[in-house]
Amino acid sequence: MSCHASEYDAPFSRVPRVWTLTAPAPFADETSCQCQAPHEKLTIAQARLGTPVDRPVRVYADGIFDLFHSGHARALMQAKTLFPNSYLLVGVCSDDLTHKFKGFTVMNEAERYEALRHCRYVDEVIRDAPWTLTPEFLEKHKIDFVAHDDIPYSSAGSDDVYKHIKEAGMFVPTQRTEGISTSDIITRIVRDYDVYARRNLQRGYTAKELNVSFINNQVDKMKEKVKNVEERSKEFVNRVEEKSHDLIQKWEEKSREFIGNFLELFGPDGAWKQMFQERSSRMLQALSPKQSPVSSPTRSRSPSRSPSPTFSWLPIKTSPPSSPKAASASISSMSEGDEDEK
Repeated sequence: MSCHASEYDAPFSRVPRVWTLTAPAPFADETSCQCQAPHEKLTIAQARLGTPVDRPVRVYADGIFDLFHSGHARALMQAKTLFPNSYLLVGVCSDDLTHKFKGFTVMNEAERYEALRHCRYVDEVIRDAPWTLTPEFLEKHKIDFVAHDDIPYSSAGSDDVYKHIKEAGMFVPTQRTEGISTSDIITRIVRDYDVYARRNLQRGYTAKELNVSFINNQVDKMKEKVKNVEERSKEFVNRVEEKSHDLIQKWEEKSREFIGNFLELFGPDGAWKQMFQERSSRMLQALSPKQSPVSSPTRSRSPSRSPSPTFSWLPIKTSPPSSPKAASASISSMSEGDEDEK
């Protein structure tokens, strides 16, 4: 049994450890002795009965444990209390493996290792734990069972990295704690980024330390400037409204005067109509001057000639002459016609 496994006094009596509550759990690669007890394969039923009596059941749980929170602690508590007599080993993956298969972390590996050492349910911490458990790793650390939540964990090209552990009958499930996870915490920080950035700036952190751009660092000043501009804009708008009322009033007065003048000039009795009528009458007089009467007494023809109906001279509808000279010319032509008839 390892040095840290000496939580039980010889010969393996069940006396709870006390000293580990005041000291962090050791790292597996720093312990000077390894478990020497026979490592016989156990069933879950046997482990729950508290057998074998000569050693605790070695339970392994692994993870990233970034931003260690109560959900992590509750999972480890379940793994620790799965069996009456258990020894909990916790494997923590390195930064290289985590960044390769899962993504960037907030805490580096040294910080994550140290957080696990100070959890009261952890008996031993294994640094740089493998992403997929191999038989060699299980045999090296004398692992009896692997504890993890039962949700298939797809990664590294596998639908479930714990599939072979489940098939071997070495898997014991734990329950996830709803409402808390590393992703949830990161989401809160990203959602309220502006609030946390302002808080840390007020506490003395520099923009460079927070990796905050110059624009973000000047948000307050910009908001103050925008506020001043808004106030000035309101004053300008108020002045424009006052002037606009005056302009509208003046326009109404001028528009009435304009409409009155327009009606005097172009209305039904306006000066324009009278002027137009006068000019029209002058044009008609110029185009159609007064003509002399053309009617004369009827004349009878000589009896020697063939009778012809008598008729009186009637005015002939002709187009009005274009000028007085044309009118006189037409009259002379008519006289010549009469002379021919005589």
